[in-house]
Amino acid sequence: MKANLIYITASSEKEALDIGKTLVSERLAASVNILNPVRSLYWWEGEIQDEQEVVIVAKTSEALVEKLTERVVSMHRYICPCVVRAFATGRPKPPRLQEAGMTRCIETGWSPFSL
Repeated sequence: MKANLIYITASSEKEALDIGKTLVSERLAASVNILNPVRSLYWWEGEIQDEQEVVIVAKTSEALVEKLTERVVSMHRYICPCVVRAFATGRPKPPRLQEAGMTRCIETGWSPFSL
């Protein structure tokens, strides 16, 4: 099982908190970090946008990435929300221990976990 970090942007701290709490309470993420504020520059509707946003970093298993993404999209106010997956690596651990730890974190909601 690979650990996955999901990078999500939100329009406000309230939206980020709502999304983050939902992901953790529904066991779609073992934990989330909310980084506030960030300055985002992006191309939208023919021009460069310069906005303050809030970043959510969710930690989840590969098996839950699709469900987590669908859940974020269903509650996000943006037409085209940023939901980007990255694989996480960390300190070496035997694969069985890593898998057991990730499964336990997702199922029990225990956080934080280290890889």
